[in-house]
Amino acid sequence: MAVQISPSILSADFARLAEEAARVEGVADWLHVDVMDNHFVPNLTLGLPVVEALLRATPIPIDCHLMIEDPDRWAPGYAEAGAGSVTIHAEASKAPVRTLRAIRQAGARSGFALNPATSVEVYEDLLPEIDMLLLMTVEPGFGGQRFLDVVLPKVTRARALIEKHGGEIWLQVDGGVSAETIERCAAAGADVFVAGNAVYAADDPAQAVRDLRALARLA
Repeated sequence: MAVQISPSILSADFARLAEEAARVEGVADWLHVDVMDNHFVPNLTLGLPVVEALLRATPIPIDCHLMIEDPDRWAPGYAEAGAGSVTIHAEASKAPVRTLRAIRQAGARSGFALNPATSVEVYEDLLPEIDMLLLMTVEPGFGGQRFLDVVLPKVTRARALIEKHGGEIWLQVDGGVSAETIERCAAAGADVFVAGNAVYAADDPAQAVRDLRALARLA
């Protein structure tokens, strides 16, 4: 599997987002942007205007993770703005097939996220509509949380379902990914890794990305 690292700006300095993006330019595969609305999750971060500004400020593809109510209404706009990947949550979407197709039609990769307690098997029939399956390895809403090992068996099962269907679906993990946990995630079957504090709390974020990539490749 090709390892991809997606640093999360949730752990970056919000007053200097363009500079923070530049610190991982050339080493990060994606820049992960957590859009939170203080309704679906108990936190408020940023929205489409900031994403549009980031798209102008960095050449790194933007990976938008929508932790919001009514993603069916808002998700296509992020794809239309130029985000390379837009992920909606199973727990929030009322029309996931329609929305995932709208994301693709607007030119982005379609992502589908599951909270830790949400079963992956229930959504097996949706795999043809998905370009990336995101498994949360913490409860969504805040950065800096402790990694939930209980999700690792689900990562393994998700990888088996992807292989069963033979699709080119990326398997992303988000939450508590660090030098201490990334090898376990990769061994379970993940190939795209969101890392917040592990990157932006480091003295050298670019080197932190390189180190995480190397560790994931060891699995």
